[in-house]
Amino acid sequence: MLYAIISQDKPGSLSGRLEARPEHLARLEALRDNGKLVLAGPHPAIDSDDPGDAGFSGSLVVAEFESLETAQAWADADPYLAAGVYEKVTVKPFKKVLP
Repeated sequence: MLYAIISQDKPGSLSGRLEARPEHLARLEALRDNGKLVLAGPHPAIDSDDPGDAGFSGSLVVAEFESLETAQAWADADPYLAAGVYEKVTVKPFKKVLP
């Protein structure tokens, strides 16, 4: 089943995000390489593809996992969480309808 992992950044966490980014991306690339990743990306803090110093307000990952518990465990091991970037992480089932 698909799960949405919706994460909210702590204010002022851009430096931690940038530092933990390579390890964060490696985990996403592993999901992609295993055919499990539907989409992933950050939410810019301002209306711009390149928010600069404004940074990001969070992230969204939609991926296939065996269960809600497995998805939650994957989210709990995110380097951004360990680095103190995320303030809140919500994991919930997702049903893709379109496209």
